[in-house]
Amino acid sequence: MKAQLQIYMSRKNNKTFHGFKFVKSSGGIEEYTLQKNDLTVLVLEDHSTPVATFMVTYHVGSRNEAIGYTGSTHLLEHLMFKGSRNFNKEKGTAIWTELQNIGAQINATTWNDRTNYFEVVPSEHLERAIAIEADRMRFAFLRDEDRQPEMTVVRNEYERGENSPFDVLDKNIWATAYQAHPYHHSTIGWRSDIENVSTERLQEFYHTYYWPNNATATIIGDFNKAEALALIKNYFGEHNASKNDIPGMYTEEPEQEGPRRTVVKRAGQTGVVGVGHKTPEGLHEDTYAFQLLGKILSEGKTSRFYKTIVDRGLATSLLMYDFPLKDNGMFITYTFLTPDTDHQTVEDIVLEEYKKIINGGVTKEEIARAKAQTRASVAFSRDGSYAVASALNEAIAIGDWTFYTTFMDHIEKVSTKDIQRVAKKYLVEEKSTTGWFVPKTTKMG
Repeated sequence: MKAQLQIYMSRKNNKTFHGFKFVKSSGGIEEYTLQKNDLTVLVLEDHSTPVATFMVTYHVGSRNEAIGYTGSTHLLEHLMFKGSRNFNKEKGTAIWTELQNIGAQINATTWNDRTNYFEVVPSEHLERAIAIEADRMRFAFLRDEDRQPEMTVVRNEYERGENSPFDVLDKNIWATAYQAHPYHHSTIGWRSDIENVSTERLQEFYHTYYWPNNATATIIGDFNKAEALALIKNYFGEHNASKNDIPGMYTEEPEQEGPRRTVVKRAGQTGVVGVGHKTPEGLHEDTYAFQLLGKILSEGKTSRFYKTIVDRGLATSLLMYDFPLKDNGMFITYTFLTPDTDHQTVEDIVLEEYKKIINGGVTKEEIARAKAQTRASVAFSRDGSYAVASALNEAIAIGDWTFYTTFMDHIEKVSTKDIQRVAKKYLVEEKSTTGWFVPKTTKMG
């Protein structure tokens, strides 16, 4: 039964709700603050299908960890499913059971800058998702008897990553590029920390960061805004804001003053070359030029690297990513080599292509094609309530959810000169971090 709360709505603008402060709107999405505890709430009604997505994003990720408890954010994410005050096995209301019984899709993810928990539910069951997330925000059990088996699950996940040449190389490139900043370690953490972090340390981490004033609740899909906000107020309004300031992360990565290298030699079948360069924080204006540059270099058979590397039989495939982060990120090209290809040959081609862009820029045809590709990928990424909530989640993580709603406006403004400028500024060899994965049966060239 839905909470029977009185909620006052202004007939004039439909944005005034009792207990909430309207903040702003963009792209049809409205932001509110729950005045009791400063919880941020984003809402977007879409009645095209009888489904709603509820997601809670916490501003805590692996960037908030330190030596000795790397991976704690991820391990804590696992423990959050093991029960809370009102949803647990003892009461016959275990979280997974409660949600699966109503046909919900549920999960959680951890990344550098955030942790999120979400449910995709039939519209009539939105209240159950809200109730569960509100309960485990402050009343998760986090018991030692649950940590032990979940530690094993996470360790197995770590070991699977260690068997992937790409995952291993990516981890080593980040660890080489970032020597002071916590982006140095991956979200999964180091094995010894996973195995030895105490339950008390995880509880301390939880009680430091899991507060309404350090979270954003997002509701997308088929729901009534007034009713949904009433539910938020009823369940999340039980919590106070943290009495203490949420700790910030102040470590800055020192300026890189020369190229860096890392080589991983392990058993394997495929050699991999990764060439990375640091990028600015995700909300920096240069982020948009990097998004287009990545497509010009690597997306489709007309891309530069496909022509110079894959078409020549030097690699079976390539991958490039520039994932915007709250702090500085990385623009990395990965090439997966064919058996007889020399690592140095491909590395030289990548760096030479960067030099061509630095000196000669890109063509109008290339940037037009990249913008068209971006429009298509953005449209696809916004298909459905979960897709929208997930994309908003990443924008929230880097510091401004309107990054999602204004993304294409910024993309359309990028010029060929902008792309050449960012290449000159960031894609220089002295600022590079290069990694090779060398199968032990392969000679280094």
